Amino acid sequence: MPGVSSFRSKLVRAVMGALAGLLAAFTALAVAELAAGLVRPAAGPVTVVGGAVIDRTPAAVKDFAIRTFGENDKTVLQLGILAILALIAVALGVLALAHRRIGAAGVLLFGIVGAAAALSRPDSTGLGDALPSIGGAVAGAAVLYLLASKAAHVPAVAGADGQDGPGGWSRRGFLTAAGVTAVAAASAGALGRYFTGRQGQGAIASRENLVLPKPASPAPAVPAGVQLKVPGITAFTTPNSDFYRVDTALTVPKVDAGTWRLRIHGKGVTRPRTYTLDELLARPLIERDITLTCVSNEVGGPYIGNARWLGIPLADLLEEAGVKPPSKGGRADQLVARSVDGMTLGSPVEDVMDGRDAILAVGMNGEPLPFDHGFPVRMLVPGLYGYVSACKWIEDIELTTFDAYDPYWVKRKWARKAPIKTQARIDTPKPFARPAAGAVTVAGVAWAQRRGITRVEVRVDDGPWQDADLAAQAGVDTWRQWSYRWNATPGGHNLTVRATDGTGQVQTEQRTRTIPDGASGWHSVFVTVP
Repeated sequence: MPGVSSFRSKLVRAVMGALAGLLAAFTALAVAELAAGLVRPAAGPVTVVGGAVIDRTPAAVKDFAIRTFGENDKTVLQLGILAILALIAVALGVLALAHRRIGAAGVLLFGIVGAAAALSRPDSTGLGDALPSIGGAVAGAAVLYLLASKAAHVPAVAGADGQDGPGGWSRRGFLTAAGVTAVAAASAGALGRYFTGRQGQGAIASRENLVLPKPASPAPAVPAGVQLKVPGITAFTTPNSDFYRVDTALTVPKVDAGTWRLRIHGKGVTRPRTYTLDELLARPLIERDITLTCVSNEVGGPYIGNARWLGIPLADLLEEAGVKPPSKGGRADQLVARSVDGMTLGSPVEDVMDGRDAILAVGMNGEPLPFDHGFPVRMLVPGLYGYVSACKWIEDIELTTFDAYDPYWVKRKWARKAPIKTQARIDTPKPFARPAAGAVTVAGVAWAQRRGITRVEVRVDDGPWQDADLAAQAGVDTWRQWSYRWNATPGGHNLTVRATDGTGQVQTEQRTRTIPDGASGWHSVFVTVP
């Protein structure tokens, strides 16, 4: 039937066009990955476009992504970019059957978008960062033009004598060309990953060979009893592998410790300095247990961890550079820390220099910082949320004022100053658990860095607040465990917890979201006792 034959012919050609578009996109990404491996891995198109998307995403959307996807938010973003690219590639491939130049131009346009994104990144090194996107787009456009021109002339049904269609191409010939293209693209991608891996080998070796000095001021001994023997409660010390990670880096920077430098400069700095890692490690180091909290942590959320950090006192470096806090006549009230990937975080100079253990950390739980957590050096200021204090992969410290400069997150409507709020969390029982009737241990952690925790109370349903038992406290900069013995009765029950900090301030009931300066409110879990 002519109508059926015509429809089948169009369908076959559309499928071939779609395949040509997908192969063009695959080739573009593979060639771009190869070029990025030779130039700079962070200049890969998916990375730079993803970074540009993150930079332009409203704070509320970022917050939603972290709440919904957790530490997989970056993976979801990258998969989303690839999915959108695949859909556009299919459309361009079908379009190219009739308009090859327009289809190829569409691929080139995406290369221009990628190049623009690369050049807009705060860590851009110049025109070289545009090469992966441009090179990949040129290769992808060429593949689409070639395959689409052949697919347009392949007959829907091969003749019984096996004759090819116009131009000497059969479906088998098209598929052969598509297969060769796929193999070539896969090989380019594999080679790109090889070169990318080689670029990181120096950084990996520098971390493996780094021997951390012993601290001049070791961490105080952790008191007996900081860790309660309650199944399901969070460990006092968070293993490095379990420590939360929240940042904007789609590609974790791998910095070679041998070439890393830290510059200190800016307003009120009378003696600017640039340090190598060896120079910092030669200084007296301090070791401290410090609980780090992310401002994106919802009430009862997981983005908090406690580790034993080894580092250089930051106030000492600032004083040697001539910096004074505002309370002593200093000209700068904001310290802007810059990461190798261009991230900027702003901390109050007064807080950094008020005697707390603000450090440039080089060690975490007895080993050099993991790459995910800032190797070779990151900043930590106890008592402040991470987005204003915990710059990873730090390479630059500039002294300035809050009026003169807004760091990355402040430009996105987060607060300039963000002291950590008093919070308590129920770790066990979990929400919607079904504990047996009788004695049930309710337990969790509470924190109020720089103030400490002096009281935790638990309420069952709308009953009176009851004091929980507190574990030993390791210091005001760490969280504190607590437990409460509950005589559970059958039925549904709501368990609520609140904490009191060292100033006597009771944790507020007022529920707020994380934006602009951290979540507040009481944590509750609902359980059913059979």
